Amino acid sequence: MATNEERSEATRARLLAIARKRFGTKGYAATSVEDLVRRAGVTKGAFYHHFDDKKSVFLAVLEDAQQRLAQACVAAARGEDAWERALAGCHAFLEACTDPEIQQIILLDGPVVLGWETWREIDYRYSLGALEAGLRESMAAGFVRPRPTKPLAHLLFGALCEGAMVIARAKKPREALATVTREVDELLDGILVPEKRRRSPEPGDRASRRSANSRRSPSR
Repeated sequence: MATNEERSEATRARLLAIARKRFGTKGYAATSVEDLVRRAGVTKGAFYHHFDDKKSVFLAVLEDAQQRLAQACVAAARGEDAWERALAGCHAFLEACTDPEIQQIILLDGPVVLGWETWREIDYRYSLGALEAGLRESMAAGFVRPRPTKPLAHLLFGALCEGAMVIARAKKPREALATVTREVDELLDGILVPEKRRRSPEPGDRASRRSANSRRSPSR
């Protein structure tokens, strides 16, 4: 027979599962406490035993979504070298942002419901550390010039989050993903030491550089 503690945990888990589904599909504003307790088959008293209000259950759902997102990015960070692993993790982050549930809970409702500062703090807590670790590993392997990792990680993570917002708000998220990923790759390629850069200049760029070099060269 289940103990009171086990029954209480089961009730909380059921409420969170229902809340995740409703927040992910209907959004925060269109979801009520009454809707959650009815679908979970519990009383309002049971709800308020676990959560102070709708905002508090949303916070728990968002934190769980952020944790799952971070774990997915870490799991996807695979490759033959440190830089390939870091790049794969960034790609996984952007890919995850095409998920309607991630879009609605983390990217669209998160900053509105919790406020920008709280939302950003949670975002950093779950995902920034993995990016910092990837940068440290890339520096140790000679891909990136050694420097303080925290400022660089914040700048790059800001770019990833803005890219995620572009994807979430796009009418065609898959097309937006392709565009954002391409731009992020260009941005990341720019922090590699010159001999490790993997993107050749575009033909037009090479022509422009040859022209500029010829103008700088002394005439014979």
